[in-house]
This record gives sequence, structure tokens and C-alpha cells, in this order.
Amino acid sequence: MQRWLMKTEPDTFSIDDLQRRKIEPWNGVRNYQARNFIRAMRRGDPVLIYHSSCAVPGVAGIGKVASAPYPDPTQFDPKSEYFDAGSDRGDPRWTLVDVAFVRKLQRVITLDELKTLRSLGDFALIRRGNRLSVLPVSKAQWQAILALE
Repeated sequence: MQRWLMKTEPDTFSIDDLQRRKIEPWNGVRNYQARNFIRAMRRGDPVLIYHSSCAVPGVAGIGKVASAPYPDPTQFDPKSEYFDAGSDRGDPRWTLVDVAFVRKLQRVITLDELKTLRSLGDFALIRRGNRLSVLPVSKAQWQAILALE
């Protein structure tokens, strides 16, 4: 089992939205490294849901991977903001997984708090300039983050 962190902008799709919908295709990832992480995901892998691009960014909840990776259909839809004219249906460029709601955290664990945790080591989330929307999380990092709850 692997562990992951997936970023979302709460004004677009929040942990509350995931709670209401129960399960959601995690579409629109358009970074090759993040896509490769998605391709490595397996059903049942736990996911930290991270609110980004907001007043107080941080870990807001927990989800789990609810499907095997599959082609992101938005890449083929010319009406989608995630349309990619260069993607081939025979060899799709972009992949997604369905993510299921597990629980909201008792409170948001803020990015500022995470930056103070030496036990996170070289965690990509707190590395300056990192903009990846999907990140692997080690077991020790997962435990250190949730211990702040």
C-alpha cells in the first residue's frame, strides 16, 4: 500500500464536496510527474485531501483511491477546460482515479504547521516552489501529519 496527498482548490472542489458526493473522478491533472503518481495508485490507497490556493492551505480530510487508474475523459472533450487536442484515444496522455470520501479531519492541518515538522524530512509539499497536485507520502510522514490533528 502506498499513501498519497492530492491537492484541490476548495472553491472548485472541497472535502465537503467529496463528502456529499461520496466518490469523485479526480480529473484535470495535467502535469506528467503527477500523472505518473496517479498511474502508480492502487484501489484502497489512502489519500490526504489538501486544500490549496486558499486563505489557509492545509490538509482537510482523508480519502481513498476507489478505482484503478483509467484515462481522464476530459482530455477528449473539446468543451472541457482540461481538453488536450494532442491526446490520442489509442494512447491517452492523461489518467485519473476515482477518490472516495473517508472522513474530514477535526480541523485543517495548515501548511504553516507542516513546515515546522522536522519529522517530514524532505517532503515535497513543503519544498519551496513545488506545485505538484499529487504527491507520495511515506508512512512516517502520514503518521506525523495526522498526529497534529
